[in-house]
Amino acid sequence: MKCSEPRVEVRGARSVGKPSLTMVDAFVGTWKLVDSKNFDDYMKSIGVGFATRQVANMTKPTTVIEMNGDTIIIKTHSTFKNTEISFKLGVEFDETTADDRKVKSTVTLDGGKLVHVQKWNGQETTLVRELVDGKLILTLTHGSAVCTRTYEKEA
Repeated sequence: MKCSEPRVEVRGARSVGKPSLTMVDAFVGTWKLVDSKNFDDYMKSIGVGFATRQVANMTKPTTVIEMNGDTIIIKTHSTFKNTEISFKLGVEFDETTADDRKVKSTVTLDGGKLVHVQKWNGQETTLVRELVDGKLILTLTHGSAVCTRTYEKEA
């Protein structure tokens, strides 16, 4: 019996011309919220009312990230509300957020992070998704309010 050569896998080689989309592949999957810090402060900062904040603070949403060609789909499911956005990297789109803000959004890939900027009524908030130790870390920033939400991938 012969020993075979060690197998070397070159990831991303198939993505000539669209390297950023291959990087998005790592985000694809179903993610369950396991930890949240300063979410109430963030929601207060963007203008979410008391009653909605109380409900939102109690929910543990599941986020599903999918790709269809060069379109990224992010679905968020919870007992509070379900949302879905689909977009192409770098292309502005209209979004209605879970708290019913009508925003102009753009998502880009920056250093392996998905950076989602929402603009409305002269305001701006940033949602940064990054992978750290196999977890999806979502950092929400509006002014001085910074929230960190940690998700684990479902099997």
